[in-house]
Amino acid sequence: MQLTFHDVTLTFETDAAVFSPHGLDRGTAAMLEAAHLPAEGAFLDLGCGFGFVATFLAKTHPAAQLTAVDVDPDAVRLTQANAAANGVAVRTLVSDGWGQLNGQTFAAVLSNPPYHTDFKVAKGFIEGAHQHLQTGGKLYMVTKRRTWYENKIRSTFGFVQVTEQDGYFVFYAEKRPHRSVAKPNQHGLSKKLARKEAKRHQHANRH
Repeated sequence: MQLTFHDVTLTFETDAAVFSPHGLDRGTAAMLEAAHLPAEGAFLDLGCGFGFVATFLAKTHPAAQLTAVDVDPDAVRLTQANAAANGVAVRTLVSDGWGQLNGQTFAAVLSNPPYHTDFKVAKGFIEGAHQHLQTGGKLYMVTKRRTWYENKIRSTFGFVQVTEQDGYFVFYAEKRPHRSVAKPNQHGLSKKLARKEAKRHQHANRH
Protein backbone atom coordinates (compact mmCIF):
# COMPACT_ATOMS: atom_id res chain seq x y z
CA MET A 1 0.00 0.00 0.00
CA GLN A 2 1.01 3.63 -0.49
CA LEU A 3 0.82 6.06 2.42
CA THR A 4 1.26 9.82 2.18
CA PHE A 5 2.14 11.95 5.22
CA HIS A 6 3.41 15.53 5.09
CA ASP A 7 3.62 15.28 1.30
CA VAL A 8 5.93 12.27 1.55
CA THR A 9 4.57 9.17 -0.21
CA LEU A 10 5.97 5.80 0.85
CA THR A 11 5.18 2.19 0.01
CA PHE A 12 4.56 -0.39 2.73
CA GLU A 13 3.83 -4.06 3.17
CA THR A 14 1.76 -4.88 6.25
CA ASP A 15 0.44 -7.95 8.00
CA ALA A 16 -2.79 -8.59 9.91
CA ALA A 17 -0.82 -9.74 12.97
CA VAL A 18 1.30 -6.56 13.19
CA PHE A 19 0.20 -3.29 14.78
CA SER A 20 -1.83 -1.01 12.52
CA PRO A 21 -2.13 -3.40 9.56
CA HIS A 22 -4.41 -1.05 7.62
CA GLY A 23 -1.98 1.86 7.47
CA LEU A 24 -0.85 4.83 9.52
CA ASP A 25 -2.87 4.95 12.75
CA ARG A 26 -4.07 8.32 14.09
CA GLY A 27 -2.00 8.08 17.26
CA THR A 28 1.26 7.66 15.38
CA ALA A 29 0.29 10.51 13.07
CA ALA A 30 -0.40 12.74 16.07
CA MET A 31 2.98 11.86 17.59
CA LEU A 32 4.82 12.68 14.37
CA GLU A 33 2.91 15.96 14.07
CA ALA A 34 4.13 16.94 17.55
CA ALA A 35 7.71 15.76 17.14
CA HIS A 36 10.42 18.39 16.70
CA LEU A 37 13.60 16.46 16.01
CA PRO A 38 17.16 17.52 15.25
CA ALA A 39 18.42 17.15 11.69
CA GLU A 40 20.82 14.40 12.71
CA GLY A 41 21.56 11.98 15.50
CA ALA A 42 20.51 8.48 16.51
CA PHE A 43 16.71 8.00 16.57
CA LEU A 44 14.87 4.96 17.94
CA ASP A 45 11.45 3.68 16.86
CA LEU A 46 10.54 1.67 19.98
CA GLY A 47 7.83 -0.90 19.19
CA CYS A 48 8.04 -0.30 15.46
CA GLY A 49 5.13 -2.34 14.08
CA PHE A 50 5.50 -2.40 10.29
CA GLY A 51 8.01 0.43 10.49
CA PHE A 52 6.24 3.59 9.40
CA VAL A 53 7.95 5.89 11.93
CA ALA A 54 11.45 4.62 11.25
CA THR A 55 10.99 4.65 7.47
CA PHE A 56 9.39 8.10 7.40
CA LEU A 57 12.08 9.62 9.64
CA ALA A 58 14.87 7.98 7.64
CA LYS A 59 13.37 9.57 4.52
CA THR A 60 12.85 13.03 6.02
CA HIS A 61 16.03 13.10 8.16
CA PRO A 62 18.68 11.62 5.85
CA ALA A 63 21.53 12.61 8.19
CA ALA A 64 20.00 10.69 11.11
CA GLN A 65 20.68 7.07 12.04
CA LEU A 66 17.46 5.12 12.54
CA THR A 67 17.04 2.05 14.70
CA ALA A 68 13.74 0.16 14.95
CA VAL A 69 12.94 -2.55 17.48
CA ASP A 70 9.94 -4.74 18.21
CA VAL A 71 9.36 -7.90 20.23
CA ASP A 72 7.59 -9.43 17.19
CA PRO A 73 9.98 -10.90 14.58
CA ASP A 74 7.35 -10.37 11.86
CA ALA A 75 7.22 -6.64 12.67
CA VAL A 76 11.00 -6.40 12.43
CA ARG A 77 11.00 -8.31 9.13
CA LEU A 78 8.37 -5.97 7.69
CA THR A 79 10.22 -2.89 8.89
CA GLN A 80 13.42 -4.08 7.27
CA ALA A 81 11.63 -4.84 3.99
CA ASN A 82 9.73 -1.54 4.02
CA ALA A 83 12.85 0.51 4.67
CA ALA A 84 14.61 -1.22 1.75
CA ALA A 85 11.58 -0.76 -0.52
CA ASN A 86 11.69 2.98 0.13
CA GLY A 87 15.43 3.29 -0.35
CA VAL A 88 16.39 4.15 3.22
CA ALA A 89 18.65 2.54 5.81
CA VAL A 90 17.09 1.42 9.10
CA ARG A 91 18.85 -0.81 11.61
CA THR A 92 16.33 -3.37 12.88
CA LEU A 93 16.44 -5.61 15.94
CA VAL A 94 14.12 -8.10 17.57
CA SER A 95 14.08 -6.85 21.15
CA ASP A 96 11.77 -7.10 24.11
CA GLY A 97 11.83 -3.39 24.92
CA TRP A 98 15.39 -2.33 25.67
CA GLY A 99 16.79 -5.85 25.99
CA GLN A 100 19.07 -5.73 22.91
CA LEU A 101 20.01 -2.04 23.26
CA ASN A 102 22.35 -2.11 26.25
CA GLY A 103 24.93 0.66 26.18
CA GLN A 104 23.34 2.49 23.24
CA THR A 105 22.18 6.09 23.52
CA PHE A 106 19.83 8.11 21.34
CA ALA A 107 19.00 11.71 20.51
CA ALA A 108 15.31 10.82 20.22
CA VAL A 109 13.01 7.95 21.15
CA LEU A 110 9.53 7.69 19.63
CA SER A 111 6.97 5.14 20.80
CA ASN A 112 3.33 4.19 20.46
CA PRO A 113 3.33 1.56 23.24
CA PRO A 114 0.85 -1.30 23.71
CA TYR A 115 -1.24 0.64 26.21
CA HIS A 116 -4.24 -1.69 26.18
CA THR A 117 -2.36 -4.10 28.42
CA ASP A 118 -1.18 -3.39 31.96
CA PHE A 119 1.42 -0.68 32.51
CA LYS A 120 4.41 -3.02 32.88
CA VAL A 121 5.56 -2.59 29.28
CA ALA A 122 5.01 1.16 29.31
CA LYS A 123 6.90 1.49 32.60
CA GLY A 124 9.89 -0.29 31.07
CA PHE A 125 9.70 1.84 27.92
CA ILE A 126 9.69 5.11 29.90
CA GLU A 127 12.37 4.22 32.43
CA GLY A 128 14.55 2.75 29.69
CA ALA A 129 14.14 5.87 27.56
CA HIS A 130 15.55 7.99 30.37
CA GLN A 131 18.52 5.65 30.69
CA HIS A 132 19.21 5.45 26.95
CA LEU A 133 18.67 9.07 25.94
CA GLN A 134 21.62 11.40 25.63
CA THR A 135 21.48 14.57 27.74
CA GLY A 136 19.05 16.80 25.91
CA GLY A 137 17.57 13.78 24.13
CA LYS A 138 13.83 13.76 23.46
CA LEU A 139 11.08 11.26 24.21
CA TYR A 140 7.81 11.35 22.27
CA MET A 141 5.12 8.87 23.29
CA VAL A 142 1.46 8.63 22.30
CA THR A 143 -1.45 6.85 24.02
CA LYS A 144 -5.20 7.20 24.52
CA ARG A 145 -4.75 7.38 28.28
CA ARG A 146 -3.35 10.42 30.04
CA THR A 147 -3.06 10.31 33.84
CA TRP A 148 -0.78 7.35 34.44
CA TYR A 149 1.55 8.21 31.56
CA GLU A 150 1.75 11.87 32.48
CA ASN A 151 2.58 11.05 36.10
CA LYS A 152 5.09 8.34 35.22
CA ILE A 153 6.96 10.43 32.66
CA ARG A 154 7.04 13.43 34.99
CA SER A 155 8.37 11.35 37.89
CA THR A 156 11.03 9.79 35.65
CA PHE A 157 12.15 12.86 33.69
CA GLY A 158 11.16 15.67 36.07
CA PHE A 159 9.21 17.27 33.22
CA VAL A 160 6.46 16.38 30.75
CA GLN A 161 4.47 18.31 28.17
CA VAL A 162 1.14 16.90 26.99
CA THR A 163 -0.77 17.80 23.84
CA GLU A 164 -4.10 16.32 22.77
CA GLN A 165 -4.89 15.64 19.14
CA ASP A 166 -7.55 13.57 17.46
CA GLY A 167 -8.44 11.75 20.67
CA TYR A 168 -4.82 10.89 21.55
CA PHE A 169 -2.37 12.28 24.08
CA VAL A 170 1.18 12.98 22.94
CA PHE A 171 3.76 13.17 25.72
CA TYR A 172 7.05 15.01 25.30
CA ALA A 173 9.96 14.91 27.73
CA GLU A 174 13.67 15.50 27.49
CA LYS A 175 16.59 14.21 29.49
CA ARG A 176 18.02 17.08 31.47
CA PRO A 177 21.35 17.30 33.31
CA HIS A 178 21.32 15.95 36.85
CA ARG A 179 20.39 18.52 39.44
CA SER A 180 22.99 19.22 42.09
CA VAL A 181 22.15 17.64 45.42
CA ALA A 182 22.73 19.57 48.64
CA LYS A 183 25.81 18.28 50.40
CA PRO A 184 25.26 16.93 53.91
CA ASN A 185 26.92 18.71 56.84
CA GLN A 186 29.19 16.96 59.33
CA HIS A 187 26.18 15.37 60.99
CA GLY A 188 24.99 13.87 57.69
CA LEU A 189 22.08 16.32 57.34
CA SER A 190 21.21 18.53 54.41
CA LYS A 191 21.23 22.28 55.12
CA LYS A 192 17.44 22.36 55.27
CA LEU A 193 17.26 19.50 57.77
CA ALA A 194 20.14 20.96 59.76
CA ARG A 195 18.25 24.24 60.14
CA LYS A 196 15.15 22.37 61.32
CA GLU A 197 17.25 20.40 63.80
CA ALA A 198 18.87 23.58 65.14
CA LYS A 199 15.46 25.20 65.63
CA ARG A 200 14.21 22.11 67.45
CA HIS A 201 17.19 22.27 69.84
CA GLN A 202 16.66 25.98 70.42
CA HIS A 203 13.01 25.37 71.24
CA ALA A 204 13.91 22.51 73.58
CA ASN A 205 16.51 24.62 75.41
CA ARG A 206 13.95 27.34 76.11
CA HIS A 207 11.95 24.82 78.07
